[in-house]
Amino acid sequence: MAEVIKMPRMSDTMTEGVIVEWHKKVGDKVKPGDLLAEVETDKATMELESYNEGTILYIGVEKGKSVKVEEVIAVIGKDGEDYKSALSGAATAAPQKPAEAQPAQASSVNDAPKAETAPKNVPSVTPEQLGVTVIRMPLLSDTMTEGKIVQWNKKVGDKVKSDDSLADVETDKATMEVVGYTEGTLLYIGTPEGEAAKVNAVIAIIGKEGTDVSALVASLDNPQSSPTAGTVTPSASAPASSVQPEATVSTGTDGDGRIKASPLAKKIASDKGIDLKLVQGSGDGGRIIRKDIDNYVPAASKAAPAATTASAVAAFTAAPGTEGYTDIALNQMRKVIARRLSESKFGAPHFYLTMEIVMDNAMAARTQMNEVSPVKISFNDMVVKAAAMALRQHPAVNSSWMNESIRQWHHIHVGIAVAIEDGLIVPVVRFADQKSLSQIAAESKELSGKARNKKLQPNEFSGNTFTISNLGMMDIDEFTAIINPPDSAIMAVGRIKETVVKKGDGFGVTHVMKITLSCDHRSVDGAVGAAFLQTFKKYLENPVTMLV
Repeated sequence: MAEVIKMPRMSDTMTEGVIVEWHKKVGDKVKPGDLLAEVETDKATMELESYNEGTILYIGVEKGKSVKVEEVIAVIGKDGEDYKSALSGAATAAPQKPAEAQPAQASSVNDAPKAETAPKNVPSVTPEQLGVTVIRMPLLSDTMTEGKIVQWNKKVGDKVKSDDSLADVETDKATMEVVGYTEGTLLYIGTPEGEAAKVNAVIAIIGKEGTDVSALVASLDNPQSSPTAGTVTPSASAPASSVQPEATVSTGTDGDGRIKASPLAKKIASDKGIDLKLVQGSGDGGRIIRKDIDNYVPAASKAAPAATTASAVAAFTAAPGTEGYTDIALNQMRKVIARRLSESKFGAPHFYLTMEIVMDNAMAARTQMNEVSPVKISFNDMVVKAAAMALRQHPAVNSSWMNESIRQWHHIHVGIAVAIEDGLIVPVVRFADQKSLSQIAAESKELSGKARNKKLQPNEFSGNTFTISNLGMMDIDEFTAIINPPDSAIMAVGRIKETVVKKGDGFGVTHVMKITLSCDHRSVDGAVGAAFLQTFKKYLENPVTMLV
């Protein structure tokens, strides 16, 4: 029996989704787990997988079109089966023009909007007429507004396959690969290396070799379409690491003895100080790919740090009595940090509550738990668990200000601020109140490692309902943190400090940790925040209560 596929709700605030790409067309066989389409939500671009087995009988939403949650987007059934009865039986179905009337073409994935008008004296040309695919800057994170082309992995005239990486793009969260999902020849590059493109701006065109796309480039509403078709515009501001010879390396040729590695693998290896000569490649012809770098356990290497130190010293070395300065260009992450935290600090009325936590029992309990735990539990893991359990009892703190209402979340997703080279990112431990300390420890370690290696996926750094920032390991006694939107509160954690206290008739040493809760006064009152901290204190000062 034919089964209708409806637009799923992929985030808690999603009302509709845009079909960015269909990976299957009418007539294709599918099985559970197959990728059907890529859907752009209000949070990120996500993959829609099939839970059915059969044949694609109907596609009701064209690529590039939006559809409401729970509306029918496709039908899967037996080959040749009549799917119209399944459509008529779907109460919420609102099918658009079926895609089986014409083969699903990759060229419509990133088509320019039909309503756009071409400039005067420029003939209006559509991608369909030329049989080409227009590649636009994808939305790679929920806060992304533009992406910087770190490196093009292909050049104009190169043949590309559907799974080839076209470029490495730096967003406000990480450096990620852009895949074209189509085959052909790279005809046009619209954004040079080292420059940024707005989300949805045209960055490339792929089609049949020899196709003239100059008229199409001129007709597209793209402020970065100045490079002529079929020409790569060099950029003087391109990073030194993004030199053209790397493109040759990424093709897998090794006739001249050069190491075969993808540009992204080379960048990650450089960031981690890994010598590519020591890595075994698992790609085509032994080519080193990102997975190989991720799985490699490097020996201690001092070459890269030494070079970094030398350059840093050189940058600050000047003759006595000489004035000077260095302007550091803002990357995408730093721009977003500046914007979002400024909006939070000056838009949300902050107030602060500081409390001392006696950590003697927590220190003893941690030592005992680590004797049996499969992964080492840190004090921060205990803070995450205690905060999550306290949030369950104080839902007013687990909330977001929505201007016209206060949204109290029924789930508890704790964000953990992680400092990385380019700024700050907040990976999220989901359903933290439902996880054991060892589960939180394992997940936190994995997420922190991904954050530092710029490998976090959008679902791993979004959706937080509460945030923790810990500077205790850097010997900070106490500090205040700026609320991480859309949360209503953030907890700043200081170091555990030995303190002399009166015990009985004499004196003794106890271990104290100071924490400061920053609250948005629009959604959290002072008494509410204080009550939350009292519950948090009880859990952390008596850790056994978190285990029952």
